[in-house]
Amino acid sequence: MGLIYKILSRQAWEAAGKAGVFTGAPVDVADGYIHFSTAAQVAETAAKHFGGQADLLLVAVEADALGPDLKWEASRGGALFPHLYAPLPVGRAVSVAALPLRADGRHDFTGLL
Repeated sequence: MGLIYKILSRQAWEAAGKAGVFTGAPVDVADGYIHFSTAAQVAETAAKHFGGQADLLLVAVEADALGPDLKWEASRGGALFPHLYAPLPVGRAVSVAALPLRADGRHDFTGLL
């Protein structure tokens, strides 16, 4: 399936590192699963939910490594999005990168995907 991506605050990822698992941002906890995006979806996710926010990270995870707890479900416009119905062990991250914010308030994914 390839890589899927989670956008989150640096603070949330640092807390997850201490705990060994990421249990979700407030929206994830409210929805009952951890929201991810594919490479084709992540820029729109950033624009829609994180516009203008600085100090974010982009965490990449191999979808197949998450097993049956990862479900592909219809969301924005009927597109299938990956949703993880379990905590994310921080060791599953294959990369963690700063997500730069451009002057126009959008995030710069150059070289990250």
